[in-house]
Amino acid sequence: MIRIAALLACLALSPLAVAVDTGQRFEDPGMQARYERLIRDLRCLVCRSESIADSNATLAADLRREVEALIRAGRSDEEIYAFMTERYGDFILLRPPVAPRTWLLWAAPALFLAGGFAVVLVVIRRRARIGLANAAALEEEPDRP
Repeated sequence: MIRIAALLACLALSPLAVAVDTGQRFEDPGMQARYERLIRDLRCLVCRSESIADSNATLAADLRREVEALIRAGRSDEEIYAFMTERYGDFILLRPPVAPRTWLLWAAPALFLAGGFAVVLVVIRRRARIGLANAAALEEEPDRP
């Protein structure tokens, strides 16, 4: 009975044991820093806006191993980014490139800000007109004893 309870407790707590493999992969600190920067710049394809460095997903672990292999093969950062985007598309980059196909993505914050400013101006002008109309109506109204 005690063995069954211990087994059930281990099974219940086993999901908590899953961790991101963030161990040291390179002897050279410069290469390790480069590896960590690269995996922070690449998005996990199954998580929501999470880098492969922060993700526990199996695919993220595979991508981390792929980045490690590419670094060990002597590929430059640009070659690694090109390899990943060729294979998975621009979505894998946490900072997508500024290109004609992504202009709307980069311009969206400014467009929303300009739209909000336009709405505020319209509302202020309408309220000012209503206030002036009410003031004019009050002036035209005869005094009542």
